[in-house]
Amino acid sequence: MDLSFIFEHKLILSISAAVLSILYGAFLAYQVLKQPKGDTKMNEIADAISEGASAYMKRQYSVVAVIGVVIFAILYFALGTYSALGFAAGAILSAVAGVAGMAVAVRSNIRTAQAAKTGLPSAFSLAFKGGAVTGLLVAGLALLSVAGFYWVLEQYAHGDLAPLIALGFGGSLISVFARLGGGIFTKSADVGTDMVGKIEKGIPEDDPRNPGVIADLVGDNVGDDAGMAADLFETYVITAVAAMILGNLLFPNNTSILYFPMLIGAVSIVASIVGTWFVKISGNSIMKGLYQGLIVALLVSVGGFWLLTNYVFQTGLGIPSLNLFYCLLIGLGVTIGMVVITEYFTSKKFSPVKTIANASSTGHGTNVIAGLAVSMKATFAPILLIAGAILASYTLAGLYGVAAAAMSMLSLAGIIVAIDAFGPITDNAGGIAEMAGLDKKVRDVTDPLDAVGNTTKAVTKAYAIGSAGLAALVLFASYTQELAKGAKGITVAFSLSDPAVLVGLFIGGALPYLFAALAMEAVGKASVSIVDEVRRQFREIKGLMSGKVKPEYGKAVDIVTKAAIKEMILPAAITLIAPIAVGFLLGAQALGGLLIGSIVTGLFIAISMTTGGAAWDNTKKYIEEGNLGGKGSFAHQAAVTGDTVGDPYKDTAGPAINPMIKVLNIVALLIASFLM
Repeated sequence: MDLSFIFEHKLILSISAAVLSILYGAFLAYQVLKQPKGDTKMNEIADAISEGASAYMKRQYSVVAVIGVVIFAILYFALGTYSALGFAAGAILSAVAGVAGMAVAVRSNIRTAQAAKTGLPSAFSLAFKGGAVTGLLVAGLALLSVAGFYWVLEQYAHGDLAPLIALGFGGSLISVFARLGGGIFTKSADVGTDMVGKIEKGIPEDDPRNPGVIADLVGDNVGDDAGMAADLFETYVITAVAAMILGNLLFPNNTSILYFPMLIGAVSIVASIVGTWFVKISGNSIMKGLYQGLIVALLVSVGGFWLLTNYVFQTGLGIPSLNLFYCLLIGLGVTIGMVVITEYFTSKKFSPVKTIANASSTGHGTNVIAGLAVSMKATFAPILLIAGAILASYTLAGLYGVAAAAMSMLSLAGIIVAIDAFGPITDNAGGIAEMAGLDKKVRDVTDPLDAVGNTTKAVTKAYAIGSAGLAALVLFASYTQELAKGAKGITVAFSLSDPAVLVGLFIGGALPYLFAALAMEAVGKASVSIVDEVRRQFREIKGLMSGKVKPEYGKAVDIVTKAAIKEMILPAAITLIAPIAVGFLLGAQALGGLLIGSIVTGLFIAISMTTGGAAWDNTKKYIEEGNLGGKGSFAHQAAVTGDTVGDPYKDTAGPAINPMIKVLNIVALLIASFLM
């Protein structure tokens, strides 16, 4: 079979696949936006959510833009024009992926609520299409940024790869702020609103009388949609860039190695688009409908990878094509494994959630103890899976095999993010239905969609964390190779007998704990502000509790926006400063130790927090379905407490560790040449 024309036009085909993904996402957006929006009351609520989300994003990116301009100037003078331009391109496209996806999501929620009036299939289909817009934009813009910028470097910078690192750094900067700021916003609004509404006033979730409810619904979009989009955009770009740089360092005389990651991405973009056609619900099995599309995307990717490794990509690296194909399969296998493991620990169908629910019947403390135990247990299987993937891919194709497996895993970001973005849309749809006082049959449709959305969000976070672990290891390998290049071929050793390495390991191991602590603390501080505001309105606005007067929703949104922007600065700054300080004060070996330490502890903390938090959330929903006494029971009160603890776990601190460990690694790679 002669498919050599693909390789001859590798960049054109990669860019074309990226553009196809963006255009198909735009087509799905058109399909969503032409659907009916419901009555006037529903539109008032949806407009308030949209305005709040837009206001937050504008304020967040106003702050990030100032930081970005400073970094742009530093890179321009330290590393040159193309590195500065790469940084700007990565940052801008990452922001575009998140903002554009969120813009469609906040317009899909009301249409999903309206579609729920006609039944589960129509609401399901509309919510997934809205999520697919975000997913396809993330994958398309990420591949376009790598392939497009590499074309620029090929044409105007003699193929210099160093600016690609800055491209990844731009995406990383946006990701850490979007994940952290969005996470602080969503969980401080959620926790503060629930503490007063559910616990003190005894009113339902998403009750229109609660002044914080719009801020809570806004938070779902800025955290779980825009934040996740920026996160996986950055992970995708960094993985592709790291694979290209590592390939070039390991095989400097083989330029074809540079195109392989981009072709992997092109294959899986087509597979993700095909997969979206097979997302259909049959009966009441919502999760099965989502997984149908993922399975089809996986199968199409397998076929595409077979053609790519056997007929297109003739490596000449001393690595058999079949071995590279197996490495790509390992990456897909890790994706499947992370999905299965996470669903087991977070779904209402399995024993971990039921165990926490049973513990809730004896009190608040036992709920928290059981939830913490589940969160810790949930780390073991994913770590074994990732460790097995590293060993197997390294055995098959060395360090480049690990890079290929990581890129294979990330290449499915399009459909994975689509499944994730489904969650905040259904959550918002349920909120709109509750606030607008729609018929109970509408909530009977949106509630099961929302419960599945909790699991899909947890699955995507686990996927992002697993892929981040592999990507960070590839970045570390690139860092060591870059050091060896700077040392003119002399091997740079990272020995445990070297005190600098040990000190670096300890500092790196502590950083995710410090980062997570600051993120949790930020949610606590911001929650106090929203609790005070909600209490004030209930106390001062006469007729609010009886429903005769509307709350001042905008004030709560503004308060939590200011708090989130303020609190995100310190943890993000530590992430940027730590590798520079350790590298220049303690040396390259200490910095290497820091990177490994942060990867190891970061993976454990991130998986534990995201999985445990989702298990707590679905425990509450499991009880609300009528189990163990149902809503208002003692078990339900304890479950609400557990969910309150789990909220900043799963939506703020845990997910934000993912970009944090990659920022550490990408900054180390940027400064590596200055350390030797």
